[in-house]
Amino acid sequence: MVTADFDVLGHEAQLGVLLDLARAATARFDLPDGLAIRLVNLSENATYEVSAPDGRRWALRIHREGYHSKTAIASELAWLIDLRAKGIVVTPVPVPGRDGQVIQVVPHPRMTRPRHVVLSHWEEGIEPDISHDLIAPFRVLGETAARMHGHAQGWKRPDGFTRQVWNFDTALGETRPHWGRWREGLGVDAARAALFGRTVAKIGERLAAYGAGPDRFGLIHCDLRLANLLIDGAQVKVIDFDDCGFSWFMYDAATPVSFYEHEPQVPDLIEAWVEGYRRVRPLSQADEAEIPTFVMLRRLLLVAWIGSHAETDLARSMGLAYTEGTMGLCDRYLTRFG
Repeated sequence: MVTADFDVLGHEAQLGVLLDLARAATARFDLPDGLAIRLVNLSENATYEVSAPDGRRWALRIHREGYHSKTAIASELAWLIDLRAKGIVVTPVPVPGRDGQVIQVVPHPRMTRPRHVVLSHWEEGIEPDISHDLIAPFRVLGETAARMHGHAQGWKRPDGFTRQVWNFDTALGETRPHWGRWREGLGVDAARAALFGRTVAKIGERLAAYGAGPDRFGLIHCDLRLANLLIDGAQVKVIDFDDCGFSWFMYDAATPVSFYEHEPQVPDLIEAWVEGYRRVRPLSQADEAEIPTFVMLRRLLLVAWIGSHAETDLARSMGLAYTEGTMGLCDRYLTRFG
């Protein structure tokens, strides 16, 4: 008898179940026969490239169980659809299913509950790499972020719109952090916990002084890391709005350097981002001065994420070295702001 036991399956068996579900999901859409389905990313969600014999392609995303409600996913899609429609930024275009719904609910006998699935048209472009010359793309990204922030401030959100809030408590707090507790990151021993704790306290102190008024805090992408960007000529496209929510606008200046905060080119990349941002939207000196705090917040948030997502390829690739590298960043941050 087949039972709903996905969580206790081994990694390879889970991949098999997800692929089965992806195949079943494609039948919900008006797609041609002879499709090829290839896993391209497994992180919070499983994302597949779906290819037709005639060359057309789509991206199919199977949402992780329990991370977002159907209403929250619909809210994400409403924002990215309006961003594209208003010419703010190129975002994915969701494809309605045969029933007219862009969010499909697809069951599998090895899963306790069905998963939410979204299919989008494939976007062309190259994922940027930290080894590339990214100064010009980061200027464009700064302009793009400024337009997105302006749009979010003036947009009338649909009734029932709901997304996560990314503030100090939900990022680095002790009781309800979205991505787990930084204290439970890989290799966070007593000495590291003491250093990280002092850094977290300083971040909290500075953010409390900085404030979260409507000129500084609103709806943002929250995860503009390189893997969620596509460079297509001079254009920078933004994909994967899965973590979009309410946070400080300047947090979007920190997320593009995610996992590479320690690299020597990061200050120049952030300077390029700021330059681009100011081409579109005012940015005060106080806002710019707090970007290092958001970079440090993001770094420690990712230490927590790696610890709570050890099953993912990305977490395994970062591993203990990421925690170790965070120590020097904490030292520099405390020297600067302590």
